[in-house]
Amino acid sequence: MFLGLDLGTSGLKGVLVDESQRVVAEATAPLSVSRPHGGWSEQSPADWIVAAETVIGALPANGRAAIRGIGLSGQMHGATLLDGSDNVLRPCILWNDTRAHAEAAELDADPRFRVVTGNIVFPGFTAPKLVWVRRHEPEVFARMAKVLLPKDYLRLWLTGEHVAEMSDAAGTSWLDTGARAWSEALLAATDMTLDAMPQLVEGSDVSGRVRPEISARFGIPGSAVVAGGAGDNAAAAIGVGVVSAGQAFVSLGTSGVLFAANDGYRPDPATAVHTFCHALPGRWHQVGVILAATDALNWFARLAGAEAGTLTVGLGALRAPGKTCFLPYLGGERTPLNDAAIRGAFVGLEHATDRNAATRAVLEGVAFAIRDCRDALAATGTQIDRLIAVGGGSKSDYWLAALATALGTPVAVPVAGDFGGAFGAARLGLMAATGTGAAIATAPAIARTFEPDAILFPAFDEGFARYRAAQSAIKGLT
Repeated sequence: MFLGLDLGTSGLKGVLVDESQRVVAEATAPLSVSRPHGGWSEQSPADWIVAAETVIGALPANGRAAIRGIGLSGQMHGATLLDGSDNVLRPCILWNDTRAHAEAAELDADPRFRVVTGNIVFPGFTAPKLVWVRRHEPEVFARMAKVLLPKDYLRLWLTGEHVAEMSDAAGTSWLDTGARAWSEALLAATDMTLDAMPQLVEGSDVSGRVRPEISARFGIPGSAVVAGGAGDNAAAAIGVGVVSAGQAFVSLGTSGVLFAANDGYRPDPATAVHTFCHALPGRWHQVGVILAATDALNWFARLAGAEAGTLTVGLGALRAPGKTCFLPYLGGERTPLNDAAIRGAFVGLEHATDRNAATRAVLEGVAFAIRDCRDALAATGTQIDRLIAVGGGSKSDYWLAALATALGTPVAVPVAGDFGGAFGAARLGLMAATGTGAAIATAPAIARTFEPDAILFPAFDEGFARYRAAQSAIKGLT
């Protein structure tokens, strides 16, 4: 058996797969986010451990006893600060926290960061968060001995090792993304040293073995290896077989992601596209990211006093966008705006805007934000002819139909099963335990494909033009 653990923002998921990659068991545990101030987003790493204990403990004992490899996937960019005894010094500052926007701008003004990392320094990345901590919590910074990304704190609990892997490390603003190594020059520019960083391995490599205490508590063999794993997007790509140039997927999760695999390193930071290492050796990927996808729908559902699924299930067939337009910038935006201050808006509200019309506007707004990402990737020469859809939002037929039509691109939905980060992590655990590689990361069988609606495509083009106009109009107002 091979275990994949995916540490998300809203929960931790575990899947157990056998040698044929058939999922034989799965379990989940919820997580909550603390927002003590505007733009802040934090979690307690202790809650991650409790969630992992819950998930692993819920898996069948005979399955745990057969585990040979464990893979880890997780939310990226989080700053988990530890002292010399591996005690957590403060809550983890998460990926969607924008408090370090000023620090990010300062680092981004240093041309070395874009040259070395291949990316803009975004406020959500790890390095500017450490600069913020040094300025605002100097006593914490002085005690800090190690910085770990969220999933790598789970690895520390599982193995006792301080290790990271390339795909997650590429989102810190400290990695030489082309060379796949920490940059001592960029670390020094943020008053950090190499000693504070975890060792780097590839995602399919062995990073350690299960600690005796974990083995004894859960009945997992002590010989079980823990793979390097991957950041959540790269792990999802492994799960859906997006590992080579020309392959792509769209994820409608808490955030929205447009992910395209590449066989070479082709950065273009000016587009606000992320260029990161993939979870497999010698491969990279490009990602357009929006900060609120299902997060935007869930926000509106709370506002409307209904469940998100209830809002979307009764929408019927795809319709042309109405006058009401929604901008999903609830906590700033990444691709292509790189704007931590911008906030969302409904534009064009009228008496006729009922709950269904507002729901459609939210779904359309996220689809248009993904189109913004597609256009940014296209500016680097990346072409996408077909997408595989994953994430909670992919359960909505209306959303997928809107996305296909907004992009003018077919969107395929896999046959029943979860091909997200946990499954990709399990595949990486299998690779580490058996020495296999990308060949096992096959694409899933497709249940159905949403084709662009040729009749509605002009209306969606017009809707996108209104979206872009509204986007420009609200800059500086929020």
